[in-house]
Amino acid sequence: MPTTTWNRHHILSLADFTTTEYDTVLQTAASFQEVLSRRTKKVPTLQGQVVANLFFESSTRTRSSFELAAKRLSADTLNFAAATSSMTKGETILDTAKTYLAMGTDIMVVRHREAGVPNAIAAEMDRLGVRVSVLNAGDGQHEHPSQALLDLFTITTLIDPDHPRLELLKGKKIAIVGDILHSRVARSNIWSLIASGAEVHLAAPPTLLPKLFAEFISEEAEVRSNSPNPQLFLHWQLEPALQNADFVMTLRLQKERMTAHLLPSLREYHQLFGITRTKLQLCKPNVKVLHPGPVNRGVEISSELMDDPEFSLIQSQVTSGVAVRMALLYLLGSGKA
Repeated sequence: MPTTTWNRHHILSLADFTTTEYDTVLQTAASFQEVLSRRTKKVPTLQGQVVANLFFESSTRTRSSFELAAKRLSADTLNFAAATSSMTKGETILDTAKTYLAMGTDIMVVRHREAGVPNAIAAEMDRLGVRVSVLNAGDGQHEHPSQALLDLFTITTLIDPDHPRLELLKGKKIAIVGDILHSRVARSNIWSLIASGAEVHLAAPPTLLPKLFAEFISEEAEVRSNSPNPQLFLHWQLEPALQNADFVMTLRLQKERMTAHLLPSLREYHQLFGITRTKLQLCKPNVKVLHPGPVNRGVEISSELMDDPEFSLIQSQVTSGVAVRMALLYLLGSGKA
């Protein structure tokens, strides 16, 4: 496994990821993808280590795939649920983390509805001088690094199954459509795709891609790409984003995060921004569609298209998630043995 180029102790954001780090994750995930294709899918890589899944927010795919990834690496797992924890009795988040530290945890996978919680836990672990790594599994409207990395892996292995790497996306047109304002997945994907040299097109209604937010994203993209003209384009109509696109990432409408009436109706949203087979005719003939899940069928994407293996990579994303999260846990844990 390629660990010689890995020096990162925590994985909290993709904003400062290097090309080498991206390629290390992709190549390590490819190795674990091969492991998962075997009859015996378990390796002793993290045997004796403890991975704590601290999910302060509900999740199906992310939590389950991190748990399975840890078990495939032979790590012991601890699963936290806020509703049945001592937090209901007033325990703080940092005290909860220190409780798991006292149990011998080596890696904490943290998900929270508020941005910055994984960073705060990582800072506390560093302050205490312990060798505990923190992996951000999604924090508020900030980032979701592992989702963007599995999206990257899904796409690059489609292009080159034997040697996935960042440069494969250079010059590809990728449309990200939907609730960009509230999406931590979109933020992480924007950083990874800009780093690859892809042409990234964001499309959403003005309420879900407001001008001030669009300006902030554009300014940040300039910083991240070290270029005054990053390949980032913003649209308040769908058609320009889809025109000749190689890949389309559609995002869930995060109604639980919407504090105002940002859309007239779900039906109107689907008519204007929902991805259907008919709308994909604007894209390249071999276009593929991704969605991080969970999916609101008939809203962000038509049910028919979601289940069409000719276009949809949605199930492949779920499968890729285990290999990618195995890679991330391995890279963080390999220096602790």
